[in-house]
Amino acid sequence: MHRKASYNRISSMVFRSRISSLLLSMFATLAAIYVAGRLWQDSQNRVYLIKELDRITGQGQSAISVDDTLKIISCREQHKKLSALETELAAAKQEGFNSKNLEDTDGSVSKRRPLVVIGILTTFGRKNNRDAIRKAWMGTGATLKKMGNEKGIISRFVIGRSGNRGDSLDRGIDDENGLTNDFMILDQVEAPKEVPAKAKLFFAHAADKWDAEFYAKVNDDVYVNIDTLGATLASHLDKPRIYMGCMKSGEVFSEPSHKWYEPEWWKFGDKKSYFRYASGEMYVISRALAKFVSINRSILRTYAHDDVSIGSWFIGLDVQHLDEGKFCCSSWSTGAICSGV
Repeated sequence: MHRKASYNRISSMVFRSRISSLLLSMFATLAAIYVAGRLWQDSQNRVYLIKELDRITGQGQSAISVDDTLKIISCREQHKKLSALETELAAAKQEGFNSKNLEDTDGSVSKRRPLVVIGILTTFGRKNNRDAIRKAWMGTGATLKKMGNEKGIISRFVIGRSGNRGDSLDRGIDDENGLTNDFMILDQVEAPKEVPAKAKLFFAHAADKWDAEFYAKVNDDVYVNIDTLGATLASHLDKPRIYMGCMKSGEVFSEPSHKWYEPEWWKFGDKKSYFRYASGEMYVISRALAKFVSINRSILRTYAHDDVSIGSWFIGLDVQHLDEGKFCCSSWSTGAICSGV
């Protein structure tokens, strides 16, 4: 009886062991089938991607990896999106330079990029000139704001600080700005010899504050035809790096007693003339060039005159120099942009 019970226990253990082995074998088989299926599917995907790349590029058998293939396909999709955006941008620019309100998808109101920021370089004791400009073409208050909103033209008087900070000269400018709110006050000493550095800081600060299409420098004794300026600049929106003005090659004066003395005259070759640059009464640079000035302001060399300094910065760059007679302010003519007063 004892022998029979022992035999039954052994038979039961053998049966359970066979069942476990069977289940393990079935599980291993299923796992192998699953892995093989995934590998096969992955190989098919790779073959498909490579064939698609070959079909698109027409290069026959491809020798690049699937990862590179995916990157190429992604780049092509991004290129299509970029092309669509460029088409939309070109169409928008053709609508003109007027800055009109646009509504975003979330219902908020945004504005187009300003067409131009005009910096009118002025100094102490020139309030009469500034008032004349405000009356003639710049405007004040609501008129000044309207010109910025509707025409995309922003104008500011540009001035530094007195060598004696906080004196009556500084207070006079602060009081005037409190009434007109049309100054850009730079943190540098206001002095005739600092005009080139002043012009550089204007372009740098204006580019930092306003993302405009163009930036213009004007003297405070110049009348500007705003409508003609706007129409002229709008016709050059397709030029990414443009330096525009009344181009000339002025004489280099090496005599210290001369009004236009150039201390570093020896740098200009034959000492007779400068390179081509835009006359200082008024000139315009595009957004890319203003950003260049802003980024490199600490290493851009200035010379005795602001117009020569500006011109020197662009000689070694891929910049289009545009000699536009409308910016020759010495004499007024029909269709001119500026005129000395």
